[in-house]
Amino acid sequence: MTNPLLASALIPDFNTIKVAHFAPAVAQVLSENRQLVASITEQGCDTWETLACPLEQAGERLSNVWSIVSLHNAVLNTEEVQTLYKALLIDVTAYNTEMGQNEVLFSAYQRLASSESFVALSEAGRASIEHILRDYRLSGVALNHDDKLRYSVLKQKLSELTTKFSQNVLDATQGWTKHLDDVQQLAGLPESALNMFAGLARDKAYSSGYLLTLDVPSYLPVLTYCHNRALRQEMYEAYLTRASDQGPNAGKWDNSANIEEILSVRQELAKLLGFENYAALSIENKMASSVDEVLGFLEGLVEHSSEKAKAEYVELAAFAVAEGEVDDLELWDIPYYSEKLKEQQFGLSQEALRPYFPAPKVLSGMFETASRLFNVRIVENASVASYHEDVKFYEVWRGDQRLAGFFVDLYARKDKRGGAWLASCRIRHTQSDGVLQLPLAFLTCNFTPPIDGGASLLTPDEVRTVFHEFGHCLHYMLTQVEVANVACIRGVPWDAVELPSQLMENWCWQAEVVPMISGHIETGAPLPQEMLRQVQAAKVFQSGMMMVRQLEFSLFDFIVHRDFESGKTNVLALLDDVRNRVSVKKPPAFTRFSHAFAHIFAGGYAAGYYSYKWAEVLAADAFSRFEEDGVFSAEAGLSFRTEILEQGGARDVMAMFVAFRGRKPSIDALLAQAGMKS
Repeated sequence: MTNPLLASALIPDFNTIKVAHFAPAVAQVLSENRQLVASITEQGCDTWETLACPLEQAGERLSNVWSIVSLHNAVLNTEEVQTLYKALLIDVTAYNTEMGQNEVLFSAYQRLASSESFVALSEAGRASIEHILRDYRLSGVALNHDDKLRYSVLKQKLSELTTKFSQNVLDATQGWTKHLDDVQQLAGLPESALNMFAGLARDKAYSSGYLLTLDVPSYLPVLTYCHNRALRQEMYEAYLTRASDQGPNAGKWDNSANIEEILSVRQELAKLLGFENYAALSIENKMASSVDEVLGFLEGLVEHSSEKAKAEYVELAAFAVAEGEVDDLELWDIPYYSEKLKEQQFGLSQEALRPYFPAPKVLSGMFETASRLFNVRIVENASVASYHEDVKFYEVWRGDQRLAGFFVDLYARKDKRGGAWLASCRIRHTQSDGVLQLPLAFLTCNFTPPIDGGASLLTPDEVRTVFHEFGHCLHYMLTQVEVANVACIRGVPWDAVELPSQLMENWCWQAEVVPMISGHIETGAPLPQEMLRQVQAAKVFQSGMMMVRQLEFSLFDFIVHRDFESGKTNVLALLDDVRNRVSVKKPPAFTRFSHAFAHIFAGGYAAGYYSYKWAEVLAADAFSRFEEDGVFSAEAGLSFRTEILEQGGARDVMAMFVAFRGRKPSIDALLAQAGMKS
């Protein structure tokens, strides 16, 4: 019987796919791809039809298989999956390194790029070849034999280290729980949180009481609402010492050595390739043109936001003291008193808003927003098997044409990595049999699951999160490019890939949109206008503090990847130095934020976390056109779809932005959104 992972169906059938299928499927694809490469190199192929197309097809066959393996590792992370994923990652990493250092293929692509036929290729085809040549250079194709061997060893080691880092964070997050029988210790928490904690206790076979975990839907309510300061401190310490040498599980799942090794390997890789440091290597495929430009950008934002952030902290500290409960505001107090101050100033709280945002209503309204903006229709297809009972499958249509599909996985659960993200399932491209493979994506969040058959109720921050991730999905799914290497979000510079996601956040609190995404869980009534005005007024609440927090992360990431020297750099001291310059309140010495900073130590944001702020400038300026033309302007929506969403990585991002906005981006719109400029 054919391995279901190798089936040619455009949508994988999760009814038939089993973990036992992973290893043979990966082995078969790697073997067949190597045979194809051998044939191409023997024949000296160097045209689009004989070189680029067959290798693209081979790459997609592996991608289609590996996407399912990666999915299981992220959201169905059993012990069996962990073990298998680590073993298969070794094989896939070795194959990718082998392909990236194939000098014969590199020379063939160079001949293609120099040929007359190259000029006749589509814009996407030319961009694809240019990206491939760049990636060959960054994969060490020009290194000598010994350096190539060293490069291969380092890439393999880096894959193992980053996987171990991620697994440690997941294990550490799930390795701490606290059971309480006395509900008074949870005074202040909303009923929804108490119900969730009671449900978690029942799931773990406790006869009564409440179970707290370090999953975000559990952690944030305690930090935000619980009157019990000692409990807030306890959870803060447990959360901020995950996977480290400190805290309640000190030394267990410790990422200290992993961080040192990951940074060391990255720096050695960068120097092997001729770069001064890993930060310089990182920006080779980004919009930013130099290390100095990135640092100048971040330091400029620090100048714009630091005074506002300091003033906000002073105000909050004075408020907390006036409440008569604390003499000195600690970090485990900030969410709690921030929520109380916001409620005092604006007459609302996140928890008071939650009943208005049942997850199904938010999704339907969000889909309608996209429909009106980009002339698409989004419908559920319940006939498609999903990988978990909570996961739903949707299709994107324009008229009678199906454009894409995506799985929506909203709720936190055991063996699921925390956070929110978009993951690839299928890339748009024309297959060897002439059939167009449509984009398929996984949209993943970690919201509080429904309790006792009710709907999951989202906080405003969670509403914004799902709009953000759906922006990534739209970028991925609306592409019209059929060359896989630059379709969907492939080939998009990492510091621009957040543009559509951050742009979509702007629609959450528009007066035209809120009635579409809100409906009280009991009455169905949309969010009242007065509450909406309060939400809009609160948009800049503590925007300075939020800005410098992101700048702290960005500067730490970029500077540590610029300056790290093995055996010499003290990573924690470097982080402290950044905090001394940026933070409004330094964390206690025991905190180990870096040890769970998976974005940069296990994800794709190494020396690239600044991308969030960089793209935020693009998104704020892009949205200013909608503010000028109308939030549902058909002309602006069509322009953004055709000039940016449909283009994937086939065109220069700055050219796309200028085509949409009529000029280059300005920082002014972002500063205005943050209340830092009138």
